[in-house]
Amino acid sequence: MAAQGTGGRGGRVVGDYMVGRQIGSGSFSVVWLARHRVHGTEVAIKEIVTGRLNKKLQDSLMSEIFILKRINHPNIICLHDIIEVPGRIHIVLEYCRGGDLSMYIQRHGRVPEALAKHFMQQLAAGLQLLRDNNLIHRDLKPQNLLLSTNDNNAILKIADFGFARSLQPRGVAETLCGSPLYMAPEIMQLQKYDAKADLWSVGAILFQLVTGKTPFTGSNQMQLLQNIMKSTELQFPPEVKLSAECRDLCHRLLRRNPGIPSLPI
Repeated sequence: MAAQGTGGRGGRVVGDYMVGRQIGSGSFSVVWLARHRVHGTEVAIKEIVTGRLNKKLQDSLMSEIFILKRINHPNIICLHDIIEVPGRIHIVLEYCRGGDLSMYIQRHGRVPEALAKHFMQQLAAGLQLLRDNNLIHRDLKPQNLLLSTNDNNAILKIADFGFARSLQPRGVAETLCGSPLYMAPEIMQLQKYDAKADLWSVGAILFQLVTGKTPFTGSNQMQLLQNIMKSTELQFPPEVKLSAECRDLCHRLLRRNPGIPSLPI
């Protein structure tokens, strides 16, 4: 069977999958909804044009594939298959019909603490597996957290491991990567950092879930960093009423040069 071709009704076929509508896109990839031709399972196929990738991006892609092949956890996106054809790589992933957490926040605004805890417990469980495998994600943000369904019982899944890397215990990294609104200040300052940098991102996500706003803003990355560094106290919107436990967790996660705060597992 050809890796890519045309189905009997004219639809495009990639491996064992009938390709349907486009559900996402990036600078170098398109994501398609697809269905297994035999058992009907829906999947998401990330189609990457390899000729558009420079050496660094190629290395990131290979690293992402390697990481997804070696880990298996209900709170981490599942890799089903890799299908290669000339000029393209297709990454076959489980389909999360609930979209991503940023879409959820756009639809619902801030969420009750109980629901935020439901999501944070799942994020913490996925991060614990990464930590057990000496991995750091380095790009945690709502857009990279997928939801299995559209309801409040959705299973959260960590996705997009393009910036992830292996880091030995007590090891440090010094590469600038990630999304500024959720990026630990030590990364923005080009300082050495370790797995605790992911916890800053968790704090920013939790803050946005329970308040509907990001904890720090700025017109550009430099202004954002300056606002973080000059801040002496995390400012919660006055209209938002939160428990002392939730406020304390936000404070501990969004602390410069933190220890390791306990996550709500």
